[in-house]
Amino acid sequence: MAVYVIGDIQGCYQELLDLLGEVNFDQTNDQLWFTGDLVNRGPQSLETLRFVKELGDKAIVTLGNHDLHLLAMSLNVEIKNPKDTLDAILEAPDRNELLDWLRSQPLLYHDKESGFTLIHAGLSPQWDIQQAIELAHEAENALNANNFTIFFEHMYGDKPDRWSDVLRGWDRLRVIINVFTRMRYCDEDGNIALKEKGPPGTQSKPYQPWFTIPTRKTKKEKIIFGHWSTVHIGNIKNYQKHNVYPLDTGCIWGGTLTALRLEDEKSFSVPSRQPKAFRDKSV
Repeated sequence: MAVYVIGDIQGCYQELLDLLGEVNFDQTNDQLWFTGDLVNRGPQSLETLRFVKELGDKAIVTLGNHDLHLLAMSLNVEIKNPKDTLDAILEAPDRNELLDWLRSQPLLYHDKESGFTLIHAGLSPQWDIQQAIELAHEAENALNANNFTIFFEHMYGDKPDRWSDVLRGWDRLRVIINVFTRMRYCDEDGNIALKEKGPPGTQSKPYQPWFTIPTRKTKKEKIIFGHWSTVHIGNIKNYQKHNVYPLDTGCIWGGTLTALRLEDEKSFSVPSRQPKAFRDKSV
C-alpha cells in the first residue's frame, strides 16, 4: 500500500484526476491524504467533494479555511465572496450529505506508524503534538455538536491572536481554528500575524514562518501542510531542516498540483489547467 498526500485542490478536479493518473493510484490498495481546501475558487468543487467523499476510508482529509467557509455559507453565517465557486454544492441534491460529511472531518491527523502529522495551515509554537491533537479534538467536538450553528456564528475574527492555556469559550475555539486553518506567521511568543500572507522574507518583524520558530515544541515532528502557496517562492530553500512538507503549490493560480508519497518522500506534480494569475492575498 502507498500513501499519497495531496496539496490544496480548491475545486481543480481535472488536475486531481491527472495527478492520480501520474502516481498510478490504486483505490483498492492505496490511501490518499488531503491537506484541506478541497473546494472553492476552482471550477469543479462539487465533483471534487463527491469524489473524495466516495473514497471512504481510503481518504484522510483535514479541514481548511475554504472548507469552513463553505460550511458557514451553507448556514447563512458567512457572506458570499464574489470569487467563490460554491453554488453547485449549495444547490446539489446531495448537498446536506456532502456538508455533513465535510463537517465531520478532522483539523489534524497524526499517524503514529509513519510519524507524519497532517494539518491545513499551522501549529502554535507553544503546542507539543499531544496538546495539538487534544485541541483539534476540542474544536472538532464543537463542529459536530447538535448546536454546531452557534460555533460558526462565533468562529470568525482575528482576536485573540495568541494561544493561552487559560483561554475559554469562543475565544479559545477561535484561536484553535485560526491556528489550524489560517496561520502562516507568528513571533517567538506565539503571537499570530494573520495579515501577513506573502512569501517568507516579505513579512514584517518580528514575525517568522510558524515552522521556523526555534522554540517550537513540534520541531522534531514531521508536519505536512497546505494553505500557503507562496511559501515556495520565498527565501526558504530547505524545508526538511524544519521537518515540514508544504504541499500547496498553487494549482488554483496556474501552478501545479502536488502529491507526496510517504514511503520514500518522493514528490509528484502535474501542471494546472487554470490560467496563471497573481496569488490573491485574500485567501
